[in-house]
Amino acid sequence: MSNIFPTLRESPSQTAGPYVHIGLTPNFLGIEGVYVEDAGASMLTPDTKGERITITGRVLDGSGAPVADAVVELWQADADGSYAGARGPHSNTQPAFSGWGRKPVDSEGTFVFETIKPGPVPGPLGKPQAPHAQLWIVARGINIGLQTRLYFADETTANADDFVLNKIADPRRRETLIARREEGAVPRYVLDIHLQGDHETVFFDV
Repeated sequence: MSNIFPTLRESPSQTAGPYVHIGLTPNFLGIEGVYVEDAGASMLTPDTKGERITITGRVLDGSGAPVADAVVELWQADADGSYAGARGPHSNTQPAFSGWGRKPVDSEGTFVFETIKPGPVPGPLGKPQAPHAQLWIVARGINIGLQTRLYFADETTANADDFVLNKIADPRRRETLIARREEGAVPRYVLDIHLQGDHETVFFDV
């Protein structure tokens, strides 16, 4: 018996084009009236619990030059290791912590998230993963958004046991996911995203 359902071809991927900031963060460019606030511009509320931190870095191309039209999105758990639940389209409730942010980079390729230090979340076989944030990067010329992770340099013991980090055989490659801590009134964690080259960040096929 022949198959009555046709075989569907995979849809071709498309580059994000030169209008990433216009489409995703119009207020950042001074295009007002589309949204009151760009989606993901703020992750915190006065009721957010946990250590306030800043996550920052630069998106760089293979030659080390800044990618000025990139957008970075961040997903993370809260301080207790829980993710914010999905909300319905007509929900009036606002979680104390969204767990998601979206930031355009500036002319130097720099992104900045004001957030909290995430707690560990369950991993395979119930073993906790090291505290981390998930990052998604898109820019002109990137056909499919790039997925990676950010871990924290001051979580040495947890990082050494993390399931995902240990899947990266080369210890030098693991270092491309570890953000260094800089002390201050609000601690800063700094991680540059290298799209190509000798220091290319580890990206995941998700």
